[in-house]
Amino acid sequence: MEGGQDEVEALDAVNVNARAPGWGALIRKRETWAFLIGKFLTDPVWWFYLFWLPKWLNESRGMDMQHIGLPLVCIYAMTTVGSIGGGWLSSALLRSGWSVNAARKTAMLICACCVLPIAFVSQVDNLWGAVAIVGLAAAAHQGWSANLFTTASDLFPKRALGAVVGIGGMAGSIGAVLFSEVIGQVLQRTGHYWVLFAIGALAYLVALAVMQMLTPRMTPAKLDA
Repeated sequence: MEGGQDEVEALDAVNVNARAPGWGALIRKRETWAFLIGKFLTDPVWWFYLFWLPKWLNESRGMDMQHIGLPLVCIYAMTTVGSIGGGWLSSALLRSGWSVNAARKTAMLICACCVLPIAFVSQVDNLWGAVAIVGLAAAAHQGWSANLFTTASDLFPKRALGAVVGIGGMAGSIGAVLFSEVIGQVLQRTGHYWVLFAIGALAYLVALAVMQMLTPRMTPAKLDA
């Protein structure tokens, strides 16, 4: 353990018999809402990348199913780099003496900024230029996600972690369902993807702003024994 998790476990160690809190107790905590909203706003963007990119390549780039494979492989391969890089970045900042709060949120801010160019991907004529922008955004999502999950362990002890992650996962799934409806409505009415990419570009900065308001110092949640 390092950083915030050490502090969380130290606070919880005063009562070794402490039981896992229920969802009712956790949902009243600002720290839970910070994680929940982070998942609710950004998980849908990842599902958009997973399920709608083939359709986008077909409709907006004129690619048939025989030629879509390579661009998708390149995009999803970049996500591996993002997942590893995002976790490495916050850990490197911690080793440099940064606080948990500053390290996590700086890494998440960098990831959020790396997503921004996707708002303009519809204006990029070159296929591989567009693929690079989408790949960067998808990689940045994975870097964001790696740090977002770590914030849960920074804010909650192990006895509460499973429930908090479960609440966040549920929120992310609800967000994905709602965003799928938005996607369908936007494409049916306009036939254009730029609105969807713009939403995806801004979702991370909005999520980080809300998380900052709810957990300005990343102070571990105080749970009843």
